[in-house]
Amino acid sequence: MRLQDKVILITGSGSGIGRSTALLFGREGAKVIVNDLNAAHGKETVQGIEEAGGEAIFIQADVTNPGEVSAMVEQIIVKFGRIDVLFNNAGISGVGLLHEIEPEAWDKVMNVNIRGVFIPSKYVIPHMMEQRSGSIINMSSCIAEVGLARRASYATTKGAVLALTKSMQVDYAPYNIRVNALLPGTIMTPFVEDYLKKSYDDPAEAIAGLKKRQLSEELGRPEDVAQAALFLASDESKFVMGSPLYVDGGVVFGKNA
Repeated sequence: MRLQDKVILITGSGSGIGRSTALLFGREGAKVIVNDLNAAHGKETVQGIEEAGGEAIFIQADVTNPGEVSAMVEQIIVKFGRIDVLFNNAGISGVGLLHEIEPEAWDKVMNVNIRGVFIPSKYVIPHMMEQRSGSIINMSSCIAEVGLARRASYATTKGAVLALTKSMQVDYAPYNIRVNALLPGTIMTPFVEDYLKKSYDDPAEAIAGLKKRQLSEELGRPEDVAQAALFLASDESKFVMGSPLYVDGGVVFGKNA
C-alpha cells in the first residue's frame, strides 16, 4: 500500500496509460480521481478500481477549460480536503510533416498537450502550496530527446512539457512540491494504435520497425509506465526533483550494434 490514503488526480485516465495507472494506484491504497472527456471510459476505470477494493470517483472535465478544471479541483477539495498527487497524463497525438500540418491541427495538439498540463497545474498547485506538500507528474515522451519522422507537432509539445517540468520544480521546491516528468517510448495503447493506423499503410510492419529501434526489442505496456508513475507518486521518490524518468526500452540512450 505505497499510496495509502493519498488523494490523486489523474487526467486522461479513461484508457491507456492513464487507466493502468489509476488501477495500480487504487490497488496501492490511493483515493483516485479519474478524469476524462469520455464519461463511459472514465466510469469503466472507476468500476475497475472499485471491483479491486479501491476507492475512486469520476469527474468529467476538459483539461484545457479553466472553468471546468477549477470546478473539478474544488469538488475534490470539498470531498477529500486535499490533493497529494497530480498526474498530468491527458494528451493527443499529432502526425505529419511540418509543411503539411494545418494550423488548426497544430493548435489542437498544442492546446491539449501543453495547455492541458498548465491548466490543471494552475488550479491544483495553490492547494499543494497551502498544505506544503505534493507531487506533480507530467507526461512528456522520449520524443523530447530524439527525432522521429512525421511527429513535429507532438515532439514540440513533449519538449515543452519537459522544459515546463524543470521550471515548475524550481518555483515550487520551497513548498515541498516535487515536479517530475515521465518520458515513455512506444507503448502499445489505443493512442499509439491510432497513430499507427493514420501514419502507415501496414501497421504490422510499422510495429516490427518500432521494435527494432528499442534495445528491449519489444514495445512497452501501459503497466510499465504505471509502475514508474507509482514511484514518482510515492514517498519513495522524495529526493527526485525536476527529473525526466525514461521508460523507453532503451530508445534514447541505447543503440543496437
